[in-house]
Amino acid sequence: MNRSRLRTVLLVSGALFAVAPIMAPATLAPAAVAATLPSFAELVTKTRPAVVTVRVEGRGQADTAMPGLPGADDPAMREFMERFFGKMPNGRPAPSERGPKAVGLGSGFIIDAAGLIVTNNHVIDGAEAITVILQNGDELTGTLVGRDEKTDLAVVSVKAGHDLPTVPWGDSDAIQVGDWAVAIGNPFGFGGTVTAGIVSARGRDIHSGPYDDFIQVDAAINRGNSGGPLFDQDGYVIGVNTAIFSPSGGNVGVGFAIPTNQARAIVGELIKNGSIERGWLGVSIQPVTREIADSLGLAGAKGALVSGVVEDGPAKKAGLKLGDVVLRFGGTEIATLRDLTTAVAQTAPKTETQVVVWRGGKENSVTVHTGTLPVAKTAAAVAPMEETGTDLAGLGLSAQPGNEGLVVTEVDPASDAASKGMLPGDVIVSINQEPVLSVEALSDALDSARANDRKSVLLLVARGGDQRFVTIELSDA
Repeated sequence: MNRSRLRTVLLVSGALFAVAPIMAPATLAPAAVAATLPSFAELVTKTRPAVVTVRVEGRGQADTAMPGLPGADDPAMREFMERFFGKMPNGRPAPSERGPKAVGLGSGFIIDAAGLIVTNNHVIDGAEAITVILQNGDELTGTLVGRDEKTDLAVVSVKAGHDLPTVPWGDSDAIQVGDWAVAIGNPFGFGGTVTAGIVSARGRDIHSGPYDDFIQVDAAINRGNSGGPLFDQDGYVIGVNTAIFSPSGGNVGVGFAIPTNQARAIVGELIKNGSIERGWLGVSIQPVTREIADSLGLAGAKGALVSGVVEDGPAKKAGLKLGDVVLRFGGTEIATLRDLTTAVAQTAPKTETQVVVWRGGKENSVTVHTGTLPVAKTAAAVAPMEETGTDLAGLGLSAQPGNEGLVVTEVDPASDAASKGMLPGDVIVSINQEPVLSVEALSDALDSARANDRKSVLLLVARGGDQRFVTIELSDA
């Protein structure tokens, strides 16, 4: 019989397993194959004693749920992007608060011999009792030190009566795609489980919050790994395992970890204050597309377009305006929206910061004194993005009383405007950052844009109390 076709079927604990021999490639001797793969035995021996199981009891849900990521409003994202604990997926109701207490299991790691432990916020969220189980089986009562929902981090403390083993923080900025990564945690209740893989990508935004900057790994991460450490090959913590992408609820080789250079600062603040105080700018922003950049005369699709300014907020007081494009915040170049939200959040409240914006075809500098991020807000809110249109043809327009813009009275269903989402009742407030007071003024603005070889114009459109910018490509005229 051909050895490559050999299959042995075993019955173990009522389960069938198909076992096939693993053959080394004919071109490589077994010793040569082994020499190309590292052993993580020394790393595991050194680090595993500091990795713990976190057991929580509360009226929340048990560890059988694999819910969607917070903030993932898209149904497909809710279906596939699954956290280990939290709200139930696909809109199913959570267990009754009057029902029996549920037990959840997660992971954590000790960073201080006195008993400080890092885990995920969603592991301890809603917990009425926290128990930390050490690798030697000792069970200790956990006390919540602090938590941060926006970055999904939490710190728990225990009192062991003696020094506990710890693991060191590493430098997540030093890792490269293709480097080895080792995860240790408590998947499905199997404490101290070790898996290995490589760093698949860096800087992943999985739409779980405004500060997403995840490390992606292909090491096996499953339910219960939440809050556990991700190590580099030298045994330094480079991430906190937090989420998976999974159509089935189990590992498919796409896991995400919070990088330690983000986590370490948050954890330090939680230990010190129990919560996070973030800077606040008081604006809504949206991406700068190529069409928007062209309409504003900006070289390249970069920066963050201000689509809303909060009354009495720091930005309003500093003179930031609708239509400004933020290019620099302090010493940070703003290429994407995340650059701005992160930079603002990391700035202490009341800090004086120079902000460079694109306005009127040139760079302008304003001085902002950051505020304190209010509860349930983000440092710089991301506005919904509207599809770009190709022509103003097909729109019926009329001037609003009080010179507050042009009302869209009708939309030709066959027009590009309709296909791009324009609706009757929309109000065109401005074009290329100039107020629109009449249909004639709109026509003049379009002619001016064509005369200046602009390929598109920028409209500020109001609907239902919200405002957003929409680019319209100009047709030949």
